[in-house]
Parts: sequence; C-alpha cells; structure tokens
Amino acid sequence: MSEPSFWAIVPAAGVGSRMGSKVPKQYLPLAGRTVIDHTIERILLHPRIDGLYVALSDEDVWWQDTVFADHPDLVRVSGGVERCHSVMHALKALSGRADRSDWVLVHDAARPCVRREDIDHLIDMLQSHETGGLLGRPVHDTMKRTDSADRVIETVERNHLWHAFTPQMFRFGVLLDSLGAALDAGFLVTDEASAVEWRGHRPIMVEGHADNLKITRPEDLPLAAYHISQQLGDGFD
Repeated sequence: MSEPSFWAIVPAAGVGSRMGSKVPKQYLPLAGRTVIDHTIERILLHPRIDGLYVALSDEDVWWQDTVFADHPDLVRVSGGVERCHSVMHALKALSGRADRSDWVLVHDAARPCVRREDIDHLIDMLQSHETGGLLGRPVHDTMKRTDSADRVIETVERNHLWHAFTPQMFRFGVLLDSLGAALDAGFLVTDEASAVEWRGHRPIMVEGHADNLKITRPEDLPLAAYHISQQLGDGFD
C-alpha cells in the first residue's frame, strides 16, 4: 500500500469586514508582501505538501497579482458563501486526485505566521491516526461566559480548554463525508474539526506556537509583522 499524500486547502473567499478595509484582509500588505503570500508560501512550499487548493471569490481581482498565482502545484477553485462551502468546493475538486486515506490540511488565509516546525509536528503526531486533529494552544487565561448584554454569568473551568488554530488535518474521506453531512443537515460549521466532531469522531489537539495568530483586526497586522521578523531572525522554522 502506498504512503498517503498530504494536500492543503486555503479558503480565501472572505472579505474580512472587521478589518474596516475595502481590500480583503488576505490582500493587505504585511512585511513587504500580502498576507496571503506569506500564508501560501509556508504551506505550498513545505516539503511534505503535495499540492494546494485555494478557494477564492469569483469576483476576486487581487489574486492575479500575488506571488503564487501561477504556481504549478496550486489550483484555484471557486469559493462559497461561508468558509465551510469554500472548503467543500476544494474537497470536491480534489476528489479526482486524493485517496480516502490521504491527508488534507486546511489552513486559514489570515494565519501567515504558522511555523514549518508546527506543520511537521502536526503531521508527525497524526499520520498514524484514523481521523486527524488540529493545531492549538491550551487556555491559560481565566475564561468568562456572558449573556447577550455582556454581563458575566459564570467563570468557565479552563482545564482541558484549547484555543483552536489551523492547519486542521484530517483524512480526506473523513473530512469529505463529515463536512458533506453537516452541510446537508444545514450545520454551517466554523471549522473543519466541528464537522468531524459532529459526525462522531474525536480529533486530537496538537500544541503549536502561540505566534500562529489569525489576523482579524487592524492591530493584528503589526503584531504579525513582528512575529515574522522574529521568526526570520531565528532562521524561519
């Protein structure tokens, strides 16, 4: 039996309204390039990734000017209304190439600081697992739950709570079936692990570095630039 392949999906059809910019956040400038250029470089050029599918809006006019727009190992597919639809479109496009036992790593377009060593760690920890898992960090802060008026109603026990990051890595067949079933049921999941959990599987959390931040607000851009400069100074691993 041949070794499984490792495929990547980057959903990038969103507009990032919380950034308050006319340009989608994945195309904002960051350390001399666009956010998505950094993100794609760290996933597509990883030596263990066999190919990458990026899901873009059909109205996207910025992608054509990015560094990897014409890369031979990258396939563009049409994005959807929600992230989960974009991922499903990419999975369907990949179905002609991937075996059910292959691995799919889904990574946020707005996480440009993911480290190569964290991707390696994720793959090494999960490659013998029947389902998969995701990068994250254990919660260390005190967690509060509020009502609709932001009044605290309880303090949540933080033991065994994690911040969920990406990449999220699952067997192709598991993710295709789980996400398809969730969408058929009208369950618009916000990450792939939610669909896999909903299907009855138990993904594994794999600890990664805290600098794998997601850019959602304007103040995140200078922080991401700082992390990239620090990583480059450390040899960019």
